[in-house]
Amino acid sequence: MQRPVVHRRDPRLEILTEAIERLIPGATPAFLTVTVTETLPGTGEQRNTWSGKPEGLAQRQFTALYGRPRSQEQRSPLAQAEDAKRRRDLPDEIGTLMAAGAALKSAPWYPCRRGDVVLLHYPQAGDFPAFGETYVVDDAGDGLLSLKFVAHSAALTDDEQEGYVGCYAVEAADCPVYEMWFEAGPHLLTIVRDGRPVHVGGAR
Repeated sequence: MQRPVVHRRDPRLEILTEAIERLIPGATPAFLTVTVTETLPGTGEQRNTWSGKPEGLAQRQFTALYGRPRSQEQRSPLAQAEDAKRRRDLPDEIGTLMAAGAALKSAPWYPCRRGDVVLLHYPQAGDFPAFGETYVVDDAGDGLLSLKFVAHSAALTDDEQEGYVGCYAVEAADCPVYEMWFEAGPHLLTIVRDGRPVHVGGAR
């Protein structure tokens, strides 16, 4: 059983976009455009055309099927960087990761402390309902910290839990929430210190 993805945009929109991009096998998505032409019968005369990027056509199809995509959907730094990489936008890719690192290190609660409780929210993914995981920061020695997995709320059997939950546990690191911050995203994290929340994911 695979873990639900927590940092992707709507997979339906990705499927539509990729299906259009694959109309030309081996093509570079960043260089693709789509043109739809209305041609009058018998004359070969073109009346109207529409052209745009594959993602533009995919969004029109998505809207017709499911309604407009959520424009304010929050996504992880890694997901945003991967999008920039697909667009071959190296400055945006690097800038996104650097900004995420700066946001982490400039947070008023940074660095983590022993006893911090870290809550991770997994949104609903397909038929799999939303659930959460709980971790606790502890002392790992030599000035390092660990992130210990404590519990989860997923509807899993004992056999299904291994390798499915607790993947962000860390034995020793300078910043035990680093991977979680980039992969899951700060919008899905809540950090509690001394019984009070110091970072609330999704808060505006």
